[in-house]
Amino acid sequence: MNRSELFERYQSTRRITEQLISPLEVEDTVVQPIMDVSPPKWHLGHTSWFFETFLLAPYLTNFRPFHPKYSFIFNSYYDHVGQRVERAKRGLLSRPTLKDILDYRKSTDQGICHLISGVSEDDWQDVAKLTELGLNHEQQHQELLLTDIKYILGHNPLFPAYIESNTIPSNHDSNDALTQPKFIEIPGGIYTIGHQSEGFHYDNESPSHEVLISDLKLQNRLVTNKEYLEFIHDGGYQDFRHWLSDGWDTLKKNKWSSPLYWHNFDGKWFEYTLHGLQPLALNAPICHISFYEAEAFASWAGKRLPTEAEWEISAKILPDAFSNSGRFLENGHYHPQMISSDLTPQLHQMFGDVWEWSASSYLPYPGYRHSADALGEYNGKFMVNQMVLKGGSCVTPKDHIRASYRNFFHPDKRWQFSGMRLAE
Repeated sequence: MNRSELFERYQSTRRITEQLISPLEVEDTVVQPIMDVSPPKWHLGHTSWFFETFLLAPYLTNFRPFHPKYSFIFNSYYDHVGQRVERAKRGLLSRPTLKDILDYRKSTDQGICHLISGVSEDDWQDVAKLTELGLNHEQQHQELLLTDIKYILGHNPLFPAYIESNTIPSNHDSNDALTQPKFIEIPGGIYTIGHQSEGFHYDNESPSHEVLISDLKLQNRLVTNKEYLEFIHDGGYQDFRHWLSDGWDTLKKNKWSSPLYWHNFDGKWFEYTLHGLQPLALNAPICHISFYEAEAFASWAGKRLPTEAEWEISAKILPDAFSNSGRFLENGHYHPQMISSDLTPQLHQMFGDVWEWSASSYLPYPGYRHSADALGEYNGKFMVNQMVLKGGSCVTPKDHIRASYRNFFHPDKRWQFSGMRLAE
């Protein structure tokens, strides 16, 4: 991208973030119900802090920070940068106000405008790469904004809607007979995984390397709510035989009996969505389940979860994988879509709709080395005790996702738009 193209993309990306908070009341932007969820206004400040810290401070002539305390408030986990507010205490900060933070964003945008237009040719390549990283970082927080907003509103007893809409189908609309899933054959062999083109990617997607997989079959669609209900009705949450030990302990500790946001009122199942409380759409993909729940369902179904390598190879070698995508953030529905009862025997919903749990731990690829500076903390120090998810979700920007993308969460997390696909 040249300078004007980069700044146009910068403005567009930043504008989307602020559009995402427009349906909220000011009170909504301060709440932090659990440590995993950050107040929406904190996301607005943190993404500006990222540009200020890694671009404006080192490259803008006569730079002065917008506020001397904002680095302490909006630093997330970068030890190189200094001390910070504890993650669990972000919701205790009534100040800075939402207006203050929006002013901070405007000031940051002005600084980036001056930087992109005025930086020397000697520094241009570094500035362009860091700006692109900052924009991808902002897109990650657009997704986190919506997942956090859903948790905030979904745990309010009023079940307020983030957006009023009739686009979420009712339970009656999804009671059509659902055909049995088809399993697509994926030939075994030696394949290359990891990012291989010159386009943007995170450091955890490299270096690309060869892997050996055996023949497998991959389900052509995601597991649905209807299928997961069968697991529940068959006593899946009461039968320890299907659960990993840590998962069984987590279930008992948290008293899980269904996915997050599911509610049973008078024998009828409902689901909280960003459109408010809705009757459960049976043919929609199962969503907001932990790795432990996905693993238990797979065990109950007599199948398994695909490994990260199996999933990525399947997405790359089958040309229809991306064209048969589900919903993304740009669709504006913010909920996974129902599937047709008459699917073609191809891979569907590999990208979009829900993040898919894999059976793979989040570990460095062979030969991976993180940089020694602050940005080396972006991914590398989290490569332990987490599981890889693939494919993006209905709140992921479409141009942000790719087959080599590696999302990662602890196996008990459920507030992300996470679901599953079976393999055998």
